[in-house]
Amino acid sequence: LVLLNITNKEDRAKELKKNFQNTNMLTMMLETEAGTGNYEEVKQSEWPQEGYAFNESLSRCENGGTLSWDDDAKKVIMKSDASDKCYVYFDLEPLTFAEYIINNVYTTDGENGLYYHDGVGTYTNASEEAGDNSYRYSGTNPNNFVCFGSDELTCADDNLYRIIGLFDDDQDGIYNIKSISNNSIGNSNWDSDNISFNSLIDINNGNNEYTISQMNNILAAPENPFGGNEWATADINYYINYDLFWNKLENKWQNMIATTVWNVGGNTDDNILYTSVKNAYQNEIINPIENITYSDEIGLMYVSDYGYAASPGNWTTRLSDYDNDTNTANNWMYMGSEEWTISRSTSLGLQVFNIQDNGSLSRYFVNNPGSSLNFRPCFYLKNSVLLNNGTGSMSDPFKISIKY
Repeated sequence: LVLLNITNKEDRAKELKKNFQNTNMLTMMLETEAGTGNYEEVKQSEWPQEGYAFNESLSRCENGGTLSWDDDAKKVIMKSDASDKCYVYFDLEPLTFAEYIINNVYTTDGENGLYYHDGVGTYTNASEEAGDNSYRYSGTNPNNFVCFGSDELTCADDNLYRIIGLFDDDQDGIYNIKSISNNSIGNSNWDSDNISFNSLIDINNGNNEYTISQMNNILAAPENPFGGNEWATADINYYINYDLFWNKLENKWQNMIATTVWNVGGNTDDNILYTSVKNAYQNEIINPIENITYSDEIGLMYVSDYGYAASPGNWTTRLSDYDNDTNTANNWMYMGSEEWTISRSTSLGLQVFNIQDNGSLSRYFVNNPGSSLNFRPCFYLKNSVLLNNGTGSMSDPFKISIKY
């Protein structure tokens, strides 16, 4: 039993007649929804190609014939010594989460709150896009909710996350999904040396998270009662990458998170706060004041993440002026309380940029008694993460799994 991919109709008809004298010899079964194991019979004269995979364990023949898939010719081969009736099963290959968003959620800029930042567009302030070929959610309340850390039918509030966007840092067509917790997991000074250096060294040696150069930086750093504004030695870095977040995740969820190079060099107030989000993005990510990076799984939001979460009509507003009703009402990332970003200010002392409770961007000293702010873990889901189901709404968030 061989069904060939022949483009010429006459040749195909001859081949079908030769191989299928009895069309009842073949029953083709296609899975209706990925991973469900539910199949329906279909009538078609070509083998499914993209989006389906031959299920060898289910495919069978009644009289001893065997079925196999020829991947080069993209067809099923039957071997049998007698006339036989065969059932050929194909599984629907699940979409990766990134593929689904790019191919199904994004249609045109602004549909479903998603914008493709290629620097081209016809909508208001399209010229203010980041120009990094990212896909970013913007606006009041897009359907960008993800259930992470739980497989329960109803997703608990603590497991709700939101998609900042899809990012292809290497520009190789492989997108990771940047997500942020929908709720703060605590409040703290950004850094006040509450975490001892001995603790950091012990933890990092045990988990092999630091490079030799990073270890040297920690060993050389003074015990500073005023803390510091370098992410590598920040208290919050320790909290989210170990005690308060990472260590609480089961391995299956840890395996979904990509190790990421975070840009933590920072920049001046003029180059971040007192300018538009496009300029802030350039000064924060592309041309920071110092080329300092940090490699780990968990970070915090960038200033520019918050700026681009607002509707495009806000993108020409200075980030320090993101404090009126229009800005806050049209920014899904605005929580209504003060919270930290990952980016440091290089203008005055040991300060880090933060979101104020009125929605504007500012900067605080890392260890002021009054600067114990909220923080939300932020991470990149691997490109191999699969979408199971869900619409992305708060009541029906996307449910995901890992592709091994």
